[in-house]
Amino acid sequence: MKSDFTIEHEFVDLVPRELKEGTLYISIEFATATHKCFCGCGTEVVTPISPVGWQVKFDGETVSLSPSVGSWSLKCKSHYWIRHNRVEWASEMSPEEIAVVRRQDDRDRLRHYGSHGVVKELPAAAPPATTPEPPKGFWAWLKALFR
Repeated sequence: MKSDFTIEHEFVDLVPRELKEGTLYISIEFATATHKCFCGCGTEVVTPISPVGWQVKFDGETVSLSPSVGSWSLKCKSHYWIRHNRVEWASEMSPEEIAVVRRQDDRDRLRHYGSHGVVKELPAAAPPATTPEPPKGFWAWLKALFR
């Protein structure tokens, strides 16, 4: 198992284009915490902050991110906790264990948000999103707002 180590944190309005190694960037406005994977692979990891996602705790000096970060869709498959500005490595999880966690995450989101806007399965090849044509004229635009 890898050794635990200390990281820095920065509260930012926008996440910078170039992420520094060993830094967790927290944007309250966009409810995200972002960092380069702490295994060293360099992949950008974005953790959405929400009641059923990750939560950030700031004690005035250090930050903690909960639950653990499981980068299971990345090649590195890293799994770690961020507690009081320390990366603490967690054990690897089997594909079955990962599936259980993902199902629980789906249930938590469904329980919290209800069925409104929950995507259960994406089609194999989703068509590109299109922007609807804006209504012509002020009154048509205003009417469209209240539909």
